Amino acid sequence: MNKQRILVGLLVGIVLGIVCIIGARVRGGGEHPAYYLIGFWYNRVIMGVLIGALPLCKDAIKRVVRGALIGLAVSFAFYVSTGFTDLIGFLVGAVYGIILESVLWRLDKTHDVTEPKHV
Repeated sequence: MNKQRILVGLLVGIVLGIVCIIGARVRGGGEHPAYYLIGFWYNRVIMGVLIGALPLCKDAIKRVVRGALIGLAVSFAFYVSTGFTDLIGFLVGAVYGIILESVLWRLDKTHDVTEPKHV
Protein backbone atom coordinates (compact mmCIF):
# COMPACT_ATOMS: atom_id res chain seq x y z
CA MET A 1 0.00 0.00 0.00
CA ASN A 2 1.45 3.34 -1.07
CA LYS A 3 1.09 5.82 1.80
CA GLN A 4 1.90 8.80 -0.41
CA ARG A 5 -0.83 7.82 -2.86
CA ILE A 6 -3.34 7.54 -0.01
CA LEU A 7 -2.29 10.95 1.32
CA VAL A 8 -2.67 12.56 -2.11
CA GLY A 9 -6.07 10.87 -2.51
CA LEU A 10 -7.08 12.25 0.89
CA LEU A 11 -5.99 15.78 0.00
CA VAL A 12 -7.68 15.71 -3.41
CA GLY A 13 -10.81 14.30 -1.74
CA ILE A 14 -10.77 17.19 0.74
CA VAL A 15 -10.58 19.71 -2.11
CA LEU A 16 -13.29 17.96 -4.13
CA GLY A 17 -15.43 17.89 -0.99
CA ILE A 18 -15.12 21.66 -0.69
CA VAL A 19 -16.08 22.01 -4.35
CA CYS A 20 -19.07 19.76 -3.62
CA ILE A 21 -20.17 21.92 -0.71
CA ILE A 22 -20.02 25.01 -2.90
CA GLY A 23 -21.99 23.26 -5.64
CA ALA A 24 -24.61 21.99 -3.19
CA ARG A 25 -25.03 25.45 -1.69
CA VAL A 26 -25.47 27.00 -5.14
CA ARG A 27 -27.91 24.30 -6.29
CA GLY A 28 -29.80 24.33 -3.00
CA GLY A 29 -29.93 28.08 -2.66
CA GLY A 30 -28.17 27.85 0.71
CA GLU A 31 -31.03 25.76 2.13
CA HIS A 32 -29.04 22.64 3.04
CA PRO A 33 -28.26 22.22 6.74
CA ALA A 34 -24.64 21.96 7.91
CA TYR A 35 -24.88 18.20 8.55
CA TYR A 36 -25.89 17.66 4.90
CA LEU A 37 -22.90 19.63 3.63
CA ILE A 38 -20.50 17.93 6.04
CA GLY A 39 -21.84 14.55 4.94
CA PHE A 40 -21.27 15.52 1.31
CA TRP A 41 -17.72 16.66 2.07
CA TYR A 42 -16.94 13.52 4.08
CA ASN A 43 -18.24 11.33 1.26
CA ARG A 44 -15.69 12.87 -1.13
CA VAL A 45 -12.91 12.49 1.44
CA ILE A 46 -13.71 8.78 1.82
CA MET A 47 -13.72 8.47 -1.98
CA GLY A 48 -10.25 10.02 -2.14
CA VAL A 49 -8.83 7.69 0.50
CA LEU A 50 -10.41 4.62 -1.09
CA ILE A 51 -9.19 5.38 -4.60
CA GLY A 52 -5.79 6.39 -3.20
CA ALA A 53 -5.51 3.01 -1.45
CA LEU A 54 -5.90 1.14 -4.73
CA PRO A 55 -2.82 0.15 -6.72
CA LEU A 56 -1.86 2.20 -9.75
CA CYS A 57 -3.76 1.15 -12.86
CA LYS A 58 -1.68 1.60 -16.01
CA ASP A 59 -4.53 1.10 -18.49
CA ALA A 60 -6.30 4.41 -19.20
CA ILE A 61 -9.71 2.88 -19.97
CA LYS A 62 -9.61 0.76 -16.83
CA ARG A 63 -8.64 3.84 -14.76
CA VAL A 64 -11.64 5.77 -16.07
CA VAL A 65 -14.04 2.88 -15.51
CA ARG A 66 -12.63 2.11 -12.05
CA GLY A 67 -12.77 5.76 -11.01
CA ALA A 68 -16.35 6.14 -12.23
CA LEU A 69 -17.57 2.91 -10.62
CA ILE A 70 -15.92 3.56 -7.27
CA GLY A 71 -17.11 7.16 -7.37
CA LEU A 72 -20.67 5.98 -7.91
CA ALA A 73 -20.40 3.25 -5.27
CA VAL A 74 -19.15 5.66 -2.60
CA SER A 75 -21.61 8.37 -3.63
CA PHE A 76 -24.49 5.91 -3.45
CA ALA A 77 -24.22 5.90 0.35
CA PHE A 78 -24.87 9.64 0.44
CA TYR A 79 -27.54 9.41 -2.25
CA VAL A 80 -29.47 6.87 -0.18
CA SER A 81 -29.22 9.10 2.90
CA THR A 82 -30.88 11.95 0.97
CA GLY A 83 -33.88 9.74 0.23
CA PHE A 84 -32.74 9.53 -3.41
CA THR A 85 -33.29 13.27 -3.90
CA ASP A 86 -29.80 14.42 -4.95
CA LEU A 87 -29.27 12.68 -8.28
CA ILE A 88 -26.75 15.29 -9.45
CA GLY A 89 -24.63 14.77 -6.35
CA PHE A 90 -24.71 11.03 -6.98
CA LEU A 91 -23.75 11.27 -10.65
CA VAL A 92 -21.00 13.79 -10.01
CA GLY A 93 -19.43 11.10 -7.84
CA ALA A 94 -18.46 9.29 -11.05
CA VAL A 95 -16.77 12.43 -12.37
CA TYR A 96 -14.93 12.96 -9.08
CA GLY A 97 -13.78 9.34 -9.13
CA ILE A 98 -12.32 9.87 -12.60
CA ILE A 99 -10.68 13.12 -11.46
CA LEU A 100 -9.13 11.33 -8.49
CA GLU A 101 -7.78 8.52 -10.67
CA SER A 102 -6.36 11.06 -13.14
CA VAL A 103 -4.65 13.19 -10.50
CA LEU A 104 -3.20 10.15 -8.78
CA TRP A 105 -1.95 8.85 -12.13
CA ARG A 106 -0.30 12.13 -13.06
CA LEU A 107 1.43 12.48 -9.69
CA ASP A 108 2.68 8.89 -9.59
CA LYS A 109 6.13 8.73 -11.16
CA THR A 110 6.26 4.92 -11.37
CA HIS A 111 4.21 4.89 -14.56
CA ASP A 112 6.98 6.88 -16.29
CA VAL A 113 9.31 3.90 -16.10
CA THR A 114 9.31 2.29 -19.51
CA GLU A 115 10.12 -1.34 -20.00
CA PRO A 116 12.79 -2.18 -22.55
CA LYS A 117 11.44 -3.16 -25.94
CA HIS A 118 12.42 -6.49 -27.35
CA VAL A 119 13.45 -6.44 -30.97
